[in-house]
Amino acid sequence: MEKEQKQFYERLEQKGVSRRDFMKFCTFLTATMGLSSSFVPKVAEVFAAPSQRPPVVWLHFAECTGCSESVLRSMYPWIDELVLDILSIEYHETIMAAAGHQAEENLQMAMKKYAGKFICVCEGGVATKYDGGWGKVGGQTFLEIARDVVPKAAATITIGNCSSFGGIQAAAPNPGGYVSVEKATGVKTLKIAGCPPNPVNFVGTVVNYLLLGKLPALDELGRPLFAYGKTIHDQCPRRAHFENDEMVTEFGSEEAAMGYCLYQVGCKGPETYNNCPVVKFNDGTSWPVEAGHPCIGCSEPNFWDTMTPFYEEL
Repeated sequence: MEKEQKQFYERLEQKGVSRRDFMKFCTFLTATMGLSSSFVPKVAEVFAAPSQRPPVVWLHFAECTGCSESVLRSMYPWIDELVLDILSIEYHETIMAAAGHQAEENLQMAMKKYAGKFICVCEGGVATKYDGGWGKVGGQTFLEIARDVVPKAAATITIGNCSSFGGIQAAAPNPGGYVSVEKATGVKTLKIAGCPPNPVNFVGTVVNYLLLGKLPALDELGRPLFAYGKTIHDQCPRRAHFENDEMVTEFGSEEAAMGYCLYQVGCKGPETYNNCPVVKFNDGTSWPVEAGHPCIGCSEPNFWDTMTPFYEEL
């Protein structure tokens, strides 16, 4: 245990990350997960000396790979730590070395070897019209793959709005009949919603599983409560301006420069559940509203249909 921890912190130092900075991240992640401060050392231990590496099969359906790219840019752990030390990613089209028939053989071997034990992560919506013929991998439709793999997993995590709720593919008129992975398979999924979602929410879900041996508590839509339990509006630093009726009515205006509320230029924060104001993006650098752009409601079902036009008041 001590040897593993020492090697872990040495790797962090080589990347320019001090032990103090890492512990600050663990404190932040613990608070984000809704755990008491007493769990901070235990969360650090999950990263520094993992006792198990759960097998993961990561499937890509109709998507832009933005959700994978979001996770690839997670800070602590970096993707190499996730792959090499924390998770055992058996199949992932974007990062795996194998290709073609060899890649598909890896998928079949992983399902057979870890039947009922692997975590399935799904990215992208699933076409259902024309027998799912709008999307294929290795000669199989997305629909066939989803219905084959997902029921064999111990748990399925859908990452991003497309796999969680259908996404832009499912927006009207939806000629391909795209739906969420849950609707396509009939299997309940844990949804890390967003377009793209924050990698902290995915990492927090994985840590919850490794630390407590179970997935986190979910809301009625299947999203982790620690991340989606409050609206953007309730956590927004511009909330006081909303209460004082101090609004931005035009981009580039003096009110916009003063950081007034963006509700009248289309902010969907009051109708959107996510923790963006707290965790932010890019190592906590910023998030859309802080950058002066209204929330578009990307973690909500059917947001392409229900939240548009994006720049008009709800």
